[in-house]
Amino acid sequence: MTDQTDALRDAVVQAAAAGTPLSIVGGGSKNFYGRTASGQPLALAGHRGIIHYEPTELFVTARAGTPLREIEATLAERGQMLGFEPPHFGASATLGGAIACGLSGPRRPYAGAARDFVLGVRLLNGNGEVLRFGGEVMKNVAGYDVSRLMAGALGTLGVLLDLSLKVLPRPALELTLVQTCSSTRALTLCAQWSGQPHPVSATAWVDGALYVRLSGAASAVRTAAGQVGGEPVADGAAFWLALREQTHPFFAGDAPLWRIAVPPATPPLDMPGEGLWEWGGAQRWLRGDISAATIRAAATAAGGHATLFRGGDRRGEVFHPLPPALLELHRRLKQSFDPHGLFNPGRLYPDF
Repeated sequence: MTDQTDALRDAVVQAAAAGTPLSIVGGGSKNFYGRTASGQPLALAGHRGIIHYEPTELFVTARAGTPLREIEATLAERGQMLGFEPPHFGASATLGGAIACGLSGPRRPYAGAARDFVLGVRLLNGNGEVLRFGGEVMKNVAGYDVSRLMAGALGTLGVLLDLSLKVLPRPALELTLVQTCSSTRALTLCAQWSGQPHPVSATAWVDGALYVRLSGAASAVRTAAGQVGGEPVADGAAFWLALREQTHPFFAGDAPLWRIAVPPATPPLDMPGEGLWEWGGAQRWLRGDISAATIRAAATAAGGHATLFRGGDRRGEVFHPLPPALLELHRRLKQSFDPHGLFNPGRLYPDF
């Protein structure tokens, strides 16, 4: 365990005095995500270690540079897990990077998003002040939920030091089933299952087949399997891991990868390119050289938004443009937490 709070605070104070932008770096596994940013590197990987873990209270507190694999191994020893199944995208992935990027895995619509598991944070603001928000258990989390603002902020609001997260028990049994069907039929089935008491914990449609994972008590999983239908997948865990880590063949190649978020019941989007969807249809992946305007127009018309997840021009609008009022709110938050504009400038949007 290594606490580098003092050294990190000194680095931020010196950067503020010199007007030097800082590029916050954890394990570097998600450097591809977001816009191209500049700044002097501020390394967090050495600020690591699990500070407090209470299996009976279902929470863990760890420093931001702690490797995800270390946290997950510790939880697994007690039959627990991070419920949002954070993507790693590399062995160097850290807890701070997982929350800063705000990405969630296959279980997200059924257990909650990354931000839903954040109980509290300790961070450095742009003045070099150490601030603490939230707590370690739900009963201590009151007032404005500032700690969850950090999920998906890509380090633009502050330097995450420590994080407290809610954890979940591992299910007694998990079973993955697959059946061949069209994308439209798959969306219909997922909508039907959402209104029934099935222990669904992941869904995905790819290559003309619908995959569904059932998780929970053995009796509940087996009963649901008979009603859901499909054939058992020999190594279901490997399938979902490949989707989470984007090692599935769909994600291979250098073509731009778009992530489109829409209401789950949205019909298949009429656009060229390869497609794969997860989360009951709420998260859709598209590969191909399709104009950003075309993709974002389709996403907006469906009541959603689109992100250039990998590849393409990282200097332009990677994230869906915000409405003016919401953009102004983002600017005010940035000004409050980082008045000197030090942290990851331009990583989210060109102006901040």
